[in-house]
Amino acid sequence: MFYRDERLALFIDGSNLYAAAKSLGFDIDYKLLRSEFMQRGKLLRANYYTALLENDDYSPIRPLVDWLHYNGFNMITKPAKEFTDSQGRRKVKGNMDIELAVDAMEAAEHVDHIVIFSGDGDFRPLVEALQRKGCRVSVVSTIRSQPPMIADDLRRQCDNFIELMDLKDAIGRPPREPRADSYSQDNDEDAAETVD
Repeated sequence: MFYRDERLALFIDGSNLYAAAKSLGFDIDYKLLRSEFMQRGKLLRANYYTALLENDDYSPIRPLVDWLHYNGFNMITKPAKEFTDSQGRRKVKGNMDIELAVDAMEAAEHVDHIVIFSGDGDFRPLVEALQRKGCRVSVVSTIRSQPPMIADDLRRQCDNFIELMDLKDAIGRPPREPRADSYSQDNDEDAAETVD
């Protein structure tokens, strides 16, 4: 479903992709992910969206954000908001859907194919609008987890659904064991987990 001469842009919903990969038992190697899609077409943009939980001028996901920024990804971030729900549980809110949708619509006139890494059903109208602008849209997520991580209407709307598990050999690596003395993406992404 990819053509070598088409202009590609990747739009990665960071927390959604992390949750999908975690449910399948592997971590994403972002250097391999970028290389994989550079081979599939002319990769013009790779945007990564995440909210940052800033505690005392430090966010636990900051090392990943910095690495991605220095290795060819455009980082779109905003501060996450922390609150306590009615049952007294600590929650973090940092939805990046609007930022991703606006950027994808702006990119549509410059690319042929947009790849969205998210199974969030809220993106179905975005996919439909991008298609009306003449873009082909692929969605990367998984139906192999329990429950499936992709909304059925999003899967039906896109031109091409890519099962994340089918990309495991190309872009995956075994999950890291958390270590107290070093950065752990698992702990960081849990800290940056968002609610709508």
